[in-house]
Amino acid sequence: MKDKQPINNPLIIKLPIIIALSLAGGMLIGANFFGGQAKMSNISKGVNKFREILSLVETSYVDSVNTDTLVDYSIKKMLEKLDPHTAYFATDEATVARTQLESGFDGIGIEYNLFNDTVYVVNATPSGPSDIAGIKSGDRLIAADGTSLVGPKVNSTIIFNKLRGKRGSEVKVEILRHGEKNLRTFTITRDRIPTYSVSAGYMVDHQTGFIKIDRFTESTYQEFRNTLISLKNQGAKRLMLDLRGNPGGYKDRAEKIVDELLGGDKMIVYTDGKGTQYDSQTVTKFDGLFEKGAVMVLIDENSASASEIVAGALQDNDRALIIGRRSFGKGLVQMPVSLSDGSELRLTISRYYTPSGRSIQKPYLMGHEEDYEKDYDMRIKSGELFVQDSIKFNEKLKYRTIGGRVVYGGGGITPDVFVARDTTYFTKYLSELWGKNIIREYALNYSTEQQEILSKMSFKDFNKQFVVTDEMMQAVKALAKQTKVTYNEKEFQRSAQYIKLQIKAYIARNIWSKKVANSGLNNEYYQVMSLIDETFQKAIRQFDKAEKLARGELVETISQSTKH
Repeated sequence: MKDKQPINNPLIIKLPIIIALSLAGGMLIGANFFGGQAKMSNISKGVNKFREILSLVETSYVDSVNTDTLVDYSIKKMLEKLDPHTAYFATDEATVARTQLESGFDGIGIEYNLFNDTVYVVNATPSGPSDIAGIKSGDRLIAADGTSLVGPKVNSTIIFNKLRGKRGSEVKVEILRHGEKNLRTFTITRDRIPTYSVSAGYMVDHQTGFIKIDRFTESTYQEFRNTLISLKNQGAKRLMLDLRGNPGGYKDRAEKIVDELLGGDKMIVYTDGKGTQYDSQTVTKFDGLFEKGAVMVLIDENSASASEIVAGALQDNDRALIIGRRSFGKGLVQMPVSLSDGSELRLTISRYYTPSGRSIQKPYLMGHEEDYEKDYDMRIKSGELFVQDSIKFNEKLKYRTIGGRVVYGGGGITPDVFVARDTTYFTKYLSELWGKNIIREYALNYSTEQQEILSKMSFKDFNKQFVVTDEMMQAVKALAKQTKVTYNEKEFQRSAQYIKLQIKAYIARNIWSKKVANSGLNNEYYQVMSLIDETFQKAIRQFDKAEKLARGELVETISQSTKH
């Protein structure tokens, strides 16, 4: 469906996007899908009306306007009348959105901390371009290709644009090294920088492996598999899989991970859309690496989409004990459609269901996205995040697992074992320390100054022996004062234990983590923080239930024990 007007007309360049939105980029196949010729006629009328209005705005409106911007805005407003997850990304937004699920990007390979209008190098990717050039942790990045990276106008967008670029291209950076007065200049050749979605994989004790997955990207399945093999080689006989805060990603990567843990010919997930075009069923296909040992899955209110596929499949098949708080509740499946100008539509084409038949999608009203976004606040007000008895179940949405345990639909995966959200340490003062990167910055400075001494220790000895002193805490307060954080003694004392543990965790991360190329694991950070991680600690104490499930025995869960 092509227009014959000149292709250099900016109005006409955008019109295929409108048509593509109506036709889903040619992937929603023809008039029969939409219910016949009448609906196709309605779509044509709508496109023609939109063309008329845009043409009038372009030719007759009193002021000059950017019609591309108007088109993008109108598309986004139109989609707001649909479900909360159908979305449109303009060309630049689409590029950023896609990179979040890719396994790498082209750049110089540094992790940085923006503190007090200055860019500090936290870590240079081992064997990456910056590491090879000689960039070190603690270096201050002053300029890139003559553009200053110091001052109040510096932000992540500017840093991103200056440091990332086409593989093989060069960037000249100026840095100031700790203890030196003169700038150093490095010419760095950009290269492919791998990104990782498995952020931890270590042995908790002689039999328990721990794996944390941050999101489901291109490389997640292979990262998970490699980590699981390593843990099994270290003696892991039971597994804790942490999906807290994981927003989802690629559905097929989640399904493959389930297949590694679930034996037999079992359902993993199925989808149901309009008609049958986007209906599907996914079942286990191969012998997995870990089909018999006890499995525990950690979730919270920020675990969504692909995370819920994993948790729901393992729960419904009585394969894993789910612990934490009810997950987000995103059970709508989006199809990405690349449009003619590089923009992207993510169109909801189906709903997914757990093996027992539960739709995980939480309720919503078409066109009422603002109400949908209030769900988190409602969970707080109802007490659901803090008190198990506040959890409500809909008796009309009762389902049973493969072994007969009761589970409920209605939005999200409800855990088998509830853990209240811990807010005892949270204060406004701590929030400001986080917001201005003060804890990370202090830990980076300390690590840089003490690196020679600390590097001689093993992490095991450090974890047992190192104590964050009162003197170190006073230094954190002084650093906060420099950035105009108002001190509050009561709040400081309330958050003190957490601040101390974060300082220790970041020091451990700076000294021992990411020393091996192609790893991406931050094991030391998570091992330190696990000491006050109530969900983690409760999971360890509940492994007897997970082991019963692994043996085929049923266990009592909150779905059965909570009064409702």
